[in-house]
Amino acid sequence: MKAKLLDTSGKEKASIELPKSFSGKIREDIVAKVLEAKKSEQPFAPSPVAGRQHSASGLIIHRRHVWKSGYGRGMSRIPRKVMSKRGSQFHWVGAEVSSTVGGRKPHSPKVLARINTKKINKKEMKIAMESALSATADRKSITKRYDSIKDKGVKPEEIKAPFVVDSKISALKAKQLIQSIKKILGKDLFEVAVQKKQIRSGRGKRRGRKYKTNAGLLIVTGSDEKLKTNAFEVVKTKQLNVTDLARGGLGRLTLYTEEAIRELASKPTSSPKSQTKELAGKKKEAKEKKK
Repeated sequence: MKAKLLDTSGKEKASIELPKSFSGKIREDIVAKVLEAKKSEQPFAPSPVAGRQHSASGLIIHRRHVWKSGYGRGMSRIPRKVMSKRGSQFHWVGAEVSSTVGGRKPHSPKVLARINTKKINKKEMKIAMESALSATADRKSITKRYDSIKDKGVKPEEIKAPFVVDSKISALKAKQLIQSIKKILGKDLFEVAVQKKQIRSGRGKRRGRKYKTNAGLLIVTGSDEKLKTNAFEVVKTKQLNVTDLARGGLGRLTLYTEEAIRELASKPTSSPKSQTKELAGKKKEAKEKKK
């Protein structure tokens, strides 16, 4: 599979051979499984001594002729603490139980229950990575993901994906970089590419999630390339994973540098066993040719 190599002004410079992972079958089910397994949440729970920091000495005795007994008082059998006493008369207040003031929480969240323990097989992870990469090169997947592109009447044929740019783009400054990407993507796609931060509507504002942002454009660079910008998300090929490529769904708008494509081509996408089989097959072919 070949793609157009664009310069910083968005004009076609040459053609570049893409790795095999860009032309693989898109498995949405496996990608969804990986994204579910990679979800992370801060586990929380109340303090183990919350609601139990009191002077209540267990349940009250309910036997006759016993000092400090609750017999004949018509009181429920819950832990109580003494607020005041006068001889054998006590003023008790309930404690510890969830129905009392300052008591523990009933059925509170547990830390162990909130830790994500889902795992993914190595082969499934590789299939998911290949699917996520090939979805960034698939024009139908991109139009399916972004509703704003559909509303503007942009057809899949008009999108020039996959977007591969000359590595000179990493040397541009912030203002020049934005102008360059605007020329490469076009007016309609650029509106989707820019990260936008807005105040959430509804009660979520009061619950620690006041702002919401869109994923925006992902720029994949080589391991030695440095690109500083706050307008777009930048990831190096070594740190690239499924959650970056498929955040919010398959077909994320992604821009690759020439160096990044070369590094992805050199990365082993198949399992070690299949690699050894391929090498063995190539050796056999070479021997047969010699004969």
